[in-house]
Amino acid sequence: MKKKNVVILGSTGSIGENTLEVVRRYPAKFSVLALTAYDNNDLLKKQVEEFRPRYAAVGESRLPELKKALTGQRIKLLSAQKDLSHIAALPEADVVVVGMSGSAALEPFLSAVRAGKRVAPANKEALVIAGEIIMREARKNRAEVIPVDSEQSAIFQCLEGHNCEELHKVYLTASGGALLTTPVSQFPKLSIDDILKHPRWNMGRKITVDSATLMNKGFEVIEAKRLFGLEDGQIEVVIHKEAVIHSMISFSDASIIAQLGVTDMRIPIQYALTYPERWKTGLPDVDFLKLGQLHFEAPDFKKFPALGLAFEAARQGGTMPAVLNAADEVAVEAFLTGKIRFVDIYPLVERVVRGHRVRKARLDEILQADQWAREEVLRRISKKRNSGKI
Repeated sequence: MKKKNVVILGSTGSIGENTLEVVRRYPAKFSVLALTAYDNNDLLKKQVEEFRPRYAAVGESRLPELKKALTGQRIKLLSAQKDLSHIAALPEADVVVVGMSGSAALEPFLSAVRAGKRVAPANKEALVIAGEIIMREARKNRAEVIPVDSEQSAIFQCLEGHNCEELHKVYLTASGGALLTTPVSQFPKLSIDDILKHPRWNMGRKITVDSATLMNKGFEVIEAKRLFGLEDGQIEVVIHKEAVIHSMISFSDASIIAQLGVTDMRIPIQYALTYPERWKTGLPDVDFLKLGQLHFEAPDFKKFPALGLAFEAARQGGTMPAVLNAADEVAVEAFLTGKIRFVDIYPLVERVVRGHRVRKARLDEILQADQWAREEVLRRISKKRNSGKI
């Protein structure tokens, strides 16, 4: 087998670093074609020196510094603001790992599927806001979309070899986030540090906040609906604090298949790169005797109303998921920068979502809705500062 050329969008984040761990384990199987980051020049420089990609991109303000640091290297340096779509569609690219966060991943994701690439997305936002368009373009251009998110990867693996018409229901598992056992009465007192203490995963700040509100699981509901062509009512969320079962599916004959594994992102990342083959990861199996028990419970929609709002956005479709994502993105950033309290996030997002009139899922309409939602959240935050009301 010839080496697969891998493009990693967001190489300095946790997904990017774990992808490079897989490449490091199989240097005869993979070659890094391109690495991109936004502002972490120090780590990007180290990655470039080790993996010798032909292309690298960083934020324009950091580009001169990177050029100076890599003087003498045979590499083409590009702009992370302008050139990601070009990088994602490079003719020599075999796999494009979308490890960057936020809605900025939409354009390069679309570019990759339109170029017929295998795309391994860890980014939820692009599929949430424009999943209908992305999957339609993937089918049209015979691109493969093999998810890296552990829950979506689990569904993908459980569905292998099965007719989708036989599928009855998908069970998305959730660890419950940092606030699973915290009384609602304590929510107004919670600090940023309190919210960022996830019990199972070491993730980025934004996704950790979304895990605390269960909005992240709501985004996964929308993502799963688009990735696998599911109907409303075919997705159920189950709280599973051990995070050993990553997702389950039930079939029309009442059989259930689950995907289990240790909590390590290298497993779904490697599978997306090697599919349909399975290679050794060097990771241990689940120790069931040590684990002892697995627990399951229903999510508390009253305590975590963001999950219900996401289900509603999934049902409405069109531009509504884009509005939900954009409003949440701005509200969470406002919390992380100390402009609002944790308990202000959901009311802000809900009011913006309720105020949106859904339009068809066309790219221009989606982008307009995204911009409107961002401006509306900022307007309401400003209003709160002046009047105390959201």
